[in-house]
Amino acid sequence: MPGQPSRGTDLDDAAEVFLQVRPRLFGIAYRMLGSASDAEDIVQDAWLRWQGADRSSVEEPRAFLATTTTRLAINFAQSARVRRETYIGPWLPEPVDTSADPTLGAERAEALEFAVLLLMEKLPPAERAAYVLREAFDYPYPRIAEILEVGEANARQLVSRARKHLAAERPVGAVDPIEQRRVLDAFVAAARSGDVGRLEDVFAADVVSYSDGGGLARASRIPVHGRTTVAKYYHAFANRFWVGVALRPIELNGLPAISLVRDGAVLAVATVTFTAQGIDQVLWVMNPEKLTRVPLIAG
Repeated sequence: MPGQPSRGTDLDDAAEVFLQVRPRLFGIAYRMLGSASDAEDIVQDAWLRWQGADRSSVEEPRAFLATTTTRLAINFAQSARVRRETYIGPWLPEPVDTSADPTLGAERAEALEFAVLLLMEKLPPAERAAYVLREAFDYPYPRIAEILEVGEANARQLVSRARKHLAAERPVGAVDPIEQRRVLDAFVAAARSGDVGRLEDVFAADVVSYSDGGGLARASRIPVHGRTTVAKYYHAFANRFWVGVALRPIELNGLPAISLVRDGAVLAVATVTFTAQGIDQVLWVMNPEKLTRVPLIAG
């Protein structure tokens, strides 16, 4: 009819709105799920919902899309928890190269670091969602309550509980990237040398080494605990693991990490967390399905 937009124009407008908010949608889903591939699926599903919606009745398209994405991610997280109970070996988040995709951490970098994503796996999905919306995207509590379909007091309680759970596991505070790189480099040098004493010097007494091979790469299927045990563990495979490997510094999840490249392919990525007592976690992602977004050459 004259004066009415065509179906094509309407979809073009819908696509333009969606593309503008897409980085935020991916950021919400990735932080909640710790998986870039799953986050992409959630964002694609949100797009399909947006296509099929009665958009003429939607007063705030960005709010609609954020709400849809969050609720889809909550549903996915509930089923993912069951699937991860059968995951082979330790599960670690899928790393993302934030040097190549700075929009992921452009708004606020909270809830993006590897160690925080790992801890968030322990939170109930609604608690996780409330924390992400508040801490990473600064949503007001009334909006969080609306998205999660709870009262505002309940929304505040969800965020508060998440903060307490995370703070109980690790001290809360920003990590200095320069210090992160220094500690990581010290670990890599010690690990390559295979010197047990040198390794013990960089580890905290309660250090834990996690290796995520997902059953698709040779990796320890249980976490390795304790300064001496972890040092001996790295000593045992130093001679074979590091041979023919090129080391490349990279930024993953907003912080320095290292990628290991062998025969033209990324073999693994590693990062560490540390306290004043030394490195308390070594996090290895070796599952090839989680390394597809890691570039061979850092940007």
